[in-house]
Amino acid sequence: MASVRLERITRKFSNTTAIDNITFTVPDGEFWVLVGPSGCGKSTILRTIAGLETATAGNLFVGDVLVNKVPARQRDVAMVFQNYALYPHMTVAQNLGFGLQMRKTDPAQITERVEKVARSLGISHLLERKPKQLSGGQQQRVALGRAIVRQPQVFLLDEPLSNLDTQLRDDTRAELKQLQAAIGTTTIYVTHDRVEAMTLADKIVVLERGRIQQIGTPQTIYARPANRMVATFLGSPPMNILPAIYMGGFQVDEQFLPCPPSLREQVSMSEGQSFDLGIRPEHISLGDSQTFSELPENRQGELMVEVRVVEPLGEKTLIRSILPDANIPLQVQASGNWQGNVGDRLKVQFDLSQLFIFDPATGETLYPQS
Repeated sequence: MASVRLERITRKFSNTTAIDNITFTVPDGEFWVLVGPSGCGKSTILRTIAGLETATAGNLFVGDVLVNKVPARQRDVAMVFQNYALYPHMTVAQNLGFGLQMRKTDPAQITERVEKVARSLGISHLLERKPKQLSGGQQQRVALGRAIVRQPQVFLLDEPLSNLDTQLRDDTRAELKQLQAAIGTTTIYVTHDRVEAMTLADKIVVLERGRIQQIGTPQTIYARPANRMVATFLGSPPMNILPAIYMGGFQVDEQFLPCPPSLREQVSMSEGQSFDLGIRPEHISLGDSQTFSELPENRQGELMVEVRVVEPLGEKTLIRSILPDANIPLQVQASGNWQGNVGDRLKVQFDLSQLFIFDPATGETLYPQS
């Protein structure tokens, strides 16, 4: 097993910079997730670590070994792709053992390692089948098994669950986390799925336009996002953003939210100054909520909204609404038995202790401070 260290890694294609000055270290045995919108550079980072792309600048270490000029086949990393890349003419057993066969491993050892990995993945009964005879989930397990059987120093996983249906994706995600914990191999996982990032990672690297926005544990990034992009990207449903002007409190179009004293003490604000307010849907409730009515007065805020879409989700109902005079969107979570209609106007209550403040020009978080 080994750590992975990137030092000021940059990758350019003609006039485009895919990744820009990327620096981080994944400690031995940890599970890190690279996440961000399409085109943010996460797959390019993974391919650069694997040796499938060559860094334009910077240094890359696997363990203590500088691998900038080491060919991909000699880096002792195993990569699992989104499309699984199984050989269709080979059986599952042959697919699992192919990498070992190419390294001229003893046939008896290949058989032993293939059977052991197949048992751990629950695919022993599939060893004589070919990929076209497998379901998507089974193919995904074979692709993972082919990487595991090599016993590499590092696993690289590029959106390996994206082709699975929702239920199988949830089940396989849990299995993958258990498997990585049991094997203990350093793992770097790429996804655009915020739920996968939050549930799988020891640490998350949030990327946008080829640059790191924040690195931290899922809990830290959720509670203390470094900027508006991170705040709105992680979380489902995402954080609401409301443009506001400070006028002793916050003027949100034609409506008003008080400014908590604790916030005023930490953020320098002047009359007429613009801010972006952030609040997550779970910290907003309907005006008749008993929970919110029990909040201290200095933690309460209230706005009027108009319902645009109602999405029943079982235990919860997601209400997509707007501030009627400004057409500013606001998502609110209600109970599963909430009854309402499109066009209804509702009062919603904010827990102002959960308010975020962002600089509207830079997007940087002004409150709460890290």
